[in-house]
Amino acid sequence: MSNFKASKNGAVSRRAFFHGAVGTLALPYFVPSSASGKTANVAPSNRITMGFVGLGGMGTNNMRGFMANVDVQVVAVCDVVEASDQYGHWYKNGWKGPWFGRESARKIVEEHYASQKQSGAFAGCDAYVDFRELLSRNDIDAVCITTPDHWHAIPTIVAAKAGKDIYCEKPLSLTVAEGRAMVEAVRRYGVVFQTGSHHRSKDHLRLACELVRNGRIGEVQRVVTSLGPHSRRFPIDTWKPMPVPEGLDYDMWLGPAPWAPYHKDRCLYTFRFIIDYSGGETTNTGAHKFDIVQWGLGTEFTGPVEVEDLGSEFPKTGLFNTVSKIHFRAQYANGVQLICNPTGPDDVAARFEGTEGWVEAGWSTLRTHPESLKDSVIGPNEIHLYQSTEHKRDFLDCIKTRRDPIAPVQVGHRSASLCHIANIAMMLKRKLRWDPKAERFTNDSHANLMLSRPMRSPWHL
Repeated sequence: MSNFKASKNGAVSRRAFFHGAVGTLALPYFVPSSASGKTANVAPSNRITMGFVGLGGMGTNNMRGFMANVDVQVVAVCDVVEASDQYGHWYKNGWKGPWFGRESARKIVEEHYASQKQSGAFAGCDAYVDFRELLSRNDIDAVCITTPDHWHAIPTIVAAKAGKDIYCEKPLSLTVAEGRAMVEAVRRYGVVFQTGSHHRSKDHLRLACELVRNGRIGEVQRVVTSLGPHSRRFPIDTWKPMPVPEGLDYDMWLGPAPWAPYHKDRCLYTFRFIIDYSGGETTNTGAHKFDIVQWGLGTEFTGPVEVEDLGSEFPKTGLFNTVSKIHFRAQYANGVQLICNPTGPDDVAARFEGTEGWVEAGWSTLRTHPESLKDSVIGPNEIHLYQSTEHKRDFLDCIKTRRDPIAPVQVGHRSASLCHIANIAMMLKRKLRWDPKAERFTNDSHANLMLSRPMRSPWHL
């Protein structure tokens, strides 16, 4: 039984346990034998036991990433799909047979641990259809949620109430209201939460934001980014309902979303382009790019005060109905403008433009003007941002120290909120004034109605 397990009293007693340990972090009981947690054996009692909800492409990748840390023990997986190979064409890794789903994930886990045993056998990972069964287990310390966006809020809130620490994929939420509910639950129950905004854990992006925050480009005037059309370039103009495939609990997949007839492109990756389940590329790639924008501007705990459509476009027919041409402007309280264009370099998260130069933060590159800015040293008395070199490892370390990780719940919420209010402005085709403190529009009651959505019974927040 893990020493990180929540008691029957939930997160409060566990938090008290860790609070007493924070001052003694040098003790080997609490600290992995290396910074990466990968170089030495860890006693079973000191491992972080984890469960995984959502085992599609990203979900299975997340599971493998966490499982590579020797201080993690995967004990349970959950997915509404039993096993499927429909993600297999995305990956050129020689994988044969069903690639994702709960039974495929269980096989991956048990083969991984079996390879570490002299007997070559292992059976100790349970598989569930209903995430509530997994979260009800007292022997699970942390959970990774990699579900479609409409299934982020409820599992997060249930997990927080159960005292589980949480790693949840971006975008944090489907709506602003759901994101706020997630923040309140995480804070109320005192659990550690990491948003899957993993680009924060890249050194060159952190440096880009530090250069901006420390005035290396002078006074910031505007930030430019771009979001192209979604990756499903040929939306289905006409479609017909399809039989629900064997091994899929489709009603559970829909969950709180409105009922709709099954089609294969409603699920899997392409759920992102249907408004009932996601917000298109605005919330998909946008959640990453706007997270870096907010980090660089120092607005990761707030947001803009105005957002305006600049000529976006939406499909007129077909299954996919999220924005297909993303173009909007946002303005912050200090006058800084954020311009999101429908075309631009895919590898650039954001270009910060100031009175004395610019910084362009790419996913794998850093470009500056003047070029010498790249070699600028951030002094000891200047702003130093949180440093993480591996996103999952940061979450695991924070479980042990009980501190906030690099992308805590309120940061994930603010990045997602920017996506949501931009989508609303583009849908309504008008300029909206936003109060980031109240999280309400100040000039449009119709827009405020779009900050939340009804949930299909019996699901609720």
